[in-house]
Amino acid sequence: MKTPIQLKVEISETYATMLNEATSCCEVDCSCGNNAGSLAGYSAEALAQLPEGAVTFGCGNPVALASMQPGETVLDLGSGAGLDCFLATQHVGNTGVVIGVDFTQDMIDRAEENAVKLGLKNVSFKKGDIEDLPLKDATVDVVMSNCVVNLAPDKDAVFREAYRVLSTGGRVMISDIVLTRPATEAEKEDMALMTGCISGSLPVDEYAQIIRNAGFQDVKVERSESDAIWDGQFWYSASISATKKS
Repeated sequence: MKTPIQLKVEISETYATMLNEATSCCEVDCSCGNNAGSLAGYSAEALAQLPEGAVTFGCGNPVALASMQPGETVLDLGSGAGLDCFLATQHVGNTGVVIGVDFTQDMIDRAEENAVKLGLKNVSFKKGDIEDLPLKDATVDVVMSNCVVNLAPDKDAVFREAYRVLSTGGRVMISDIVLTRPATEAEKEDMALMTGCISGSLPVDEYAQIIRNAGFQDVKVERSESDAIWDGQFWYSASISATKKS
């Protein structure tokens, strides 16, 4: 059994390799959970405006679901090459701020390069662990994430940290993989299933309870309409939302 830090390092190295092998945000073969419909939530017009290096390994489009408003501060957990951050800047405008946090330095480097290409001044990227965010308390309006929380060994810490950095009334909007049954020990040891965003995730009810335990209210987990399940599949892509009310 690998330790949490060993898992993080191996996952980070895997995604660095995937990043260097991918050339376009439209390469759906590298999507999380092997979900070929992962880009269905993005408009072709939005994707066409982004640099080729803004690849995604996500399983949904949290930006489209978060109802971001001009002037808001948005935090992206596991921001990767920056695709969702760049799309978020279109919603928060010049008066808003978008911050991406990622564990993999190659991702941070690529995201910063892409931000320069786009000429964006209101987006920044920080190297850090989503279980221990490098942000102050109550400084964020929206926390989003795209198929990353399932990779975190300590999901309780992820949502405690999300709750901490959110201001009162702030909200979480996450696209992630959830399970229809617990992963077996053999499945958890399978690094292809782990880095594929599957075996590290949780059954839907357990996932939702962890969010409630962190203090969030109005927790909702809804299956993505575009995600067709084949025989034997024990996971699916979901949209997960919650609110910090106090």
